[in-house]
Amino acid sequence: MKRFARLACWWIPLVLLLFAAASTADEHAYVGNKNCKKCHIKQFKSWAETAMAKALETLKPGAAAEAKKAAGLDPDKDYASDPECLVCHTVGYGKQGGFVDVATTPDHVGVGCEMCHGPGGTYTQSEYMSFKNNEYKKADLVAVGLVDTVGEEQCVVCHNDKSPTGGEFDFATQIKEGVHESFGLKYEH
Repeated sequence: MKRFARLACWWIPLVLLLFAAASTADEHAYVGNKNCKKCHIKQFKSWAETAMAKALETLKPGAAAEAKKAAGLDPDKDYASDPECLVCHTVGYGKQGGFVDVATTPDHVGVGCEMCHGPGGTYTQSEYMSFKNNEYKKADLVAVGLVDTVGEEQCVVCHNDKSPTGGEFDFATQIKEGVHESFGLKYEH
């Protein structure tokens, strides 16, 4: 019995440690919009002109005043540091590698690439999607965090009835008007 107790004292913490490490490994880190821009410059320039890119700006005092009034919010209040707002107006707020503040993580401002395409901390590494490996396969990237096909499920994380300005969300219209242009890739994947 003593031997069992001694073994349990060693094995139980070891097993718990392994489970903790596995759950951390499953969460891919955010890397920010500039990391995507290196290879996807046309998409980045197109995105930079969208409301998604400027989402954090709408939280500042006086910005989007009519929308704030309609939602019962104070249009003169600064919501740009409100955690409830930052989750949907920045990249990865509160998650590994995500937005901290404008000074610390300026490449995570706005609704950027990874909010739709998934955290890029793994799939943008050189052994996956990079100039060094232009023969990568999309399935390999999906296996390490890339969203296979951006769909309504990514949008409704924020565009829902819990959002003060949520209201009705028309995915079919928004996917045509509210996002960056799509450009073909140089290589087949």
